[in-house]
Amino acid sequence: MAWTDDRVEILKTMWGDGKSASQIATELGGVTRNAVIGKVHRLGLSNRPTTTTKATTSPAAKVTKPIAKPKVAKPIPTPEKAKPASVVPHNNLPIPRPRPIITAGKPLPPQRSANEVSAEALANVKKLEETARKLNLMQLTERTCKWPIGDPATEEFWFCGHPVDPGKPYCETHVSVAFQPMSSRQGRRAGGR
Repeated sequence: MAWTDDRVEILKTMWGDGKSASQIATELGGVTRNAVIGKVHRLGLSNRPTTTTKATTSPAAKVTKPIAKPKVAKPIPTPEKAKPASVVPHNNLPIPRPRPIITAGKPLPPQRSANEVSAEALANVKKLEETARKLNLMQLTERTCKWPIGDPATEEFWFCGHPVDPGKPYCETHVSVAFQPMSSRQGRRAGGR
């Protein structure tokens, strides 16, 4: 449907008379309410007078609102130098330490759980990782070890790929690091960290 001059004149007249976009669309036929609204905005007709109520207004009693002066935004005051949040603890709660920022390409900071693994197990892991099959994500199957090695943000990232223990996602060496017996975990909790 094209907007002919006759249809545009009908639109302008009906819009000026206060008809809704739906009423105008019905009258014109072949257009939607949204098409009427779009044409009204393109023609610059969107500022029509508003009425208070239908019962008390007649065409002769339409009142236009005066145009308000644009408000100038006040500048936002800048706060004085804020005190660090760690200065005043609330309700004797421990002060949270800031988390380290980790960026791509840099090694991860030492992890707390590495201290919980025996030196012998870590040595076995290092030896195993030297002979890893170096699989990428698409090469993994249910029979290959899915232990990630390296930084995922670099080219030097792969998965172990050795045969897995039945029912486990990792090979025997990585299972010894990842899964620890319940008794050893309870002992660490009781003895402190």
